[in-house]
Amino acid sequence: MNFLYLSVAIVCEIIGTTALKSSFGFTRLVPSLVTVGAYVLAFYFLSLPLRTLPVGIVYAIWSGTGIVLLAFIDLFWFRLSIDFAGFVGVALILAGIIVINLFSQTVGH
Repeated sequence: MNFLYLSVAIVCEIIGTTALKSSFGFTRLVPSLVTVGAYVLAFYFLSLPLRTLPVGIVYAIWSGTGIVLLAFIDLFWFRLSIDFAGFVGVALILAGIIVINLFSQTVGH
């Protein structure tokens, strides 16, 4: 269940951050409300795996996955470009998430 909760938290964070960009500094009502609601849900679902998993591991997966997915949203939805250094950085974050999930004994598969 921990990974289900963490997955929901990640999806909510992605929705909230995407809506945050669309809110234009909280000047648009609907994206602003989506941002606040999504972040409330994201933090609630993020808190559930923290009952049994280490905060550093949970946060690394949550934030790292969010960064990688949001980079792709920037590329394909907002049509923003990422330079080579940005691409390498995102690739390293993705590699870190994979290493944690495949090799860390603290995650408990």
